[in-house]
Amino acid sequence: MADDKPLKSALELAMERLKKQDADAGVESRPPTDAQKAAMAEARNFYESKLAEAEVLYQSKLRTTFDPTERETLQQEYRRDRERLTSERDAKIEKIRRNS
Repeated sequence: MADDKPLKSALELAMERLKKQDADAGVESRPPTDAQKAAMAEARNFYESKLAEAEVLYQSKLRTTFDPTERETLQQEYRRDRERLTSERDAKIEKIRRNS
């Protein structure tokens, strides 16, 4: 080999193509500032604690419920709560990223 460059993985090649497409489309990429990183970490921690709280409450209710239909209802509510909290977290983090 004339070049002593290491071979690139498929992931690295794909990332290079995507960066090139973004550059051609005029999309600029800027890394988050320290303040944004701190705000994102705070949002993640907040929602992590909310998810943990929901898990504890769900497990507590599940232990005292023996009726299969009630258990199914609890599971559905828990899934909805998790999805809602995850969605809120992601939206908040995206909002922080955009406000630079």
